Amino acid sequence: MEESEDVPRDFIKLKSEKLSVDEVSELVVSPYCGAVSLFIGEFNISYTSMAETEIKKICRDVRQKWPSVKHIAVHHRLGVVPITEASVIIAVSSPHRAESLEAVMYCINTLKASVPIWKKEIYEDEYSWKENKECFWANSEK
Repeated sequence: MEESEDVPRDFIKLKSEKLSVDEVSELVVSPYCGAVSLFIGEFNISYTSMAETEIKKICRDVRQKWPSVKHIAVHHRLGVVPITEASVIIAVSSPHRAESLEAVMYCINTLKASVPIWKKEIYEDEYSWKENKECFWANSEK
């Protein structure tokens, strides 16, 4: 495969079904990259259209900060997510591990700081919504 055939891509998916670590990691594998870094997290997301826009911005930022990054995948689950299942999987490939690790950390930190993420915690007879305290807008109104 010629490197021109393996052009950098961003894979963004918001879906209600269970997320697959294998599927996400396979999206970013490249014969030109020696590293694939993954983040798997558990939190919920609310505004789908805003989330997609923000995730695209995050991908653009990653490509500016780490030009060697090849592929980026951000899959986020919507709706009810059982406690033991992932609600977000982020994968980044790059020729060397430092860039992919830094880019994955940047992705999740920026996602949590810029996307309106809410968790609905369900108890026996009641529930409560918990906002993401890391998001910039959560602290601006206080």
